[in-house]
Amino acid sequence: MNVLLNVPIIKSLFTELFAFRFLINCVSMLLIVRLIYYNVYKKRDLFAPFFLLNFIIFLLAYMLKMTGGFDSMGSSIGLIAAFSLLRFRTDTISMKDMTYLFIVMTIGLINSVMGADYIEIVSINCIIIAVVFVVDGNMLMRNEKTKTVEIDSFENIKPEQEKMLMEEIRKQTGLNIQKIAIEHYDLIKKRATIKIYYY
Repeated sequence: MNVLLNVPIIKSLFTELFAFRFLINCVSMLLIVRLIYYNVYKKRDLFAPFFLLNFIIFLLAYMLKMTGGFDSMGSSIGLIAAFSLLRFRTDTISMKDMTYLFIVMTIGLINSVMGADYIEIVSINCIIIAVVFVVDGNMLMRNEKTKTVEIDSFENIKPEQEKMLMEEIRKQTGLNIQKIAIEHYDLIKKRATIKIYYY
C-alpha cells in the first residue's frame, strides 16, 4: 500500500480536496435518492444505478480533471451525453426516473470538477436538493401517480357513469382515485383499458 501511495498520480489524486468533494457528493446523493426519491415513489430498483452512475461519473471526471483531460464545459456535456446514451438504450424508464438520472449525473460532475471553494460547492448542492425537495417532495402539490388497468365490463364506461366506474375501480384496487381516462376499448372482446390517476 505504501508503495502505491508513493506513485505521483495516486498521491495527487487522493487529496483533502478529493475527500471533501466525495463526502459532499455522497451526502447529496443520500438526501436526493433516499430521503426524497424513495419517500415519494417507494421504488428501490433504481437505487444501485443512481449511486453507481453518480460514483463513476464523479471519479472519472475528477481523474480527467486532475490529469488535464477535462478542461471545458463541452467535456462535461459530452460525458453526460455518453452515459445517458448508454443508459437510455437499455430498459425504458419513466420521465421522472430519467429526470433523477440526469440529476445524479449532474451532481457527480458538479462535485468533481467545479472550480470553486468549499462554501460554493456546498451551496450549489444545497440549492439542487432544495429545488428537488420543493418541486417533487409534495410541497407545491401532491404527487399524482398513474396506473393502467383493464376491465371486462362495458356497463359503466359511458361519460355519464364515470363516477360509478371510479367507485367500482376504487373498491377493487383500494386506491385513492382522483380521475380516470379511457385509453382503449375493444367492442368485440368487451374489454376496456383505463388509465387511473391516484394519490
